[in-house]
Amino acid sequence: MSNKNEVTVPVNTPSRAYDVHVGRGILDSIGKITRASAGGSRACVITETNVRPLYGARVESSLAAAGYEVSTLTFPAGEQNKRLSTLEGLLEGLAEAALTRDDVVIALGGGVTGDMAGLAAAMYLRGIQVVQAPTSLLAMVDSSVGGKVAVDLAHGKNLCGFFWQPSAVVADVECLHTISPELYTDSIGEVVKHAVLADPQMLADLTDHPMNGAGYPDELVTRIVAKNIQIKRDVVNADEKERGLRQTLNLGHTIGHGIEAASDFALGHGSCVAAGLCCMARAACVKGWCKPGTRDAIVAAMAAQGLPTDTALAHDVIFDYMTHDKKRHGDSMNIVVPDEIGRVSVRKVTLAELRELVDLGCGCAAGNEPIPEGEAR
Repeated sequence: MSNKNEVTVPVNTPSRAYDVHVGRGILDSIGKITRASAGGSRACVITETNVRPLYGARVESSLAAAGYEVSTLTFPAGEQNKRLSTLEGLLEGLAEAALTRDDVVIALGGGVTGDMAGLAAAMYLRGIQVVQAPTSLLAMVDSSVGGKVAVDLAHGKNLCGFFWQPSAVVADVECLHTISPELYTDSIGEVVKHAVLADPQMLADLTDHPMNGAGYPDELVTRIVAKNIQIKRDVVNADEKERGLRQTLNLGHTIGHGIEAASDFALGHGSCVAAGLCCMARAACVKGWCKPGTRDAIVAAMAAQGLPTDTALAHDVIFDYMTHDKKRHGDSMNIVVPDEIGRVSVRKVTLAELRELVDLGCGCAAGNEPIPEGEAR
């Protein structure tokens, strides 16, 4: 920790060790951080149309001051552009900029940019270095750390990708001042998920003092972001490529991804994870896998942030998208179940059992009331 406003979280995966820098105003240090962690002579900033006007010049200036020859590639903002056609354009841009294997890509933006730029770096010349510079809360606490990079296919989210660890992550919490309150609130879904996964005290604090409420200065946001990264870091260090423990990070995602795709991505990822986790908790409670208190604590924490705790989407549509999830293994799928706050388990269920969980947990009642214990729909 270099000062009270900055926290450095070391990550040490089998394929690469790197530092995650979290703090206020540290985007101005991205050139220095990139020079120390990645080296090279050329840096290509990959960003999108909403973020470039906000931070593009600032990042380019920092990189140039560190001695880089800088170029920038910009693609249209939005999940709908996280496709192979966009990726092809970025790869051609890297080639035109004449980057070599010694050079580096800077991923400047939210989760879509991190995935697109990370995947481009993983594929170009069979892999060059990437520094992640997340500008959204969701990207800071989740997608920028751990090396998952992917694009969407017509059949589902993130079905084409790699594990490609960054050389560094630079998370400037001041960037959160320029995102909309709706996007900020949406991102808190992943923060609550991490609390359910590994930190009961954080869950209680978030329930009593919602993260999108008054009284959250940048210093507190820095600490919360760093704590989330530490939780994910511990999992990723132990299981980089999702063979076992890392599957627990998919808490809320199986149903959540189904909701996200079924809504044609009209709902934000964090909101879908929030609804998916609450639905899974209700279903798990009916099945006797967790106690009502666990279910109620999860629903209360999500509701306190103003996040959805259920979905009115058709079960058939949600289930159809869920069956295209990358976690499917033949006629079965691994799901993550909250056993209690701070402890989860991975269960292998058949597709018929998975459909039952959707029916038990989703669309329970007007006002998103939890299913009473022992009652099934």
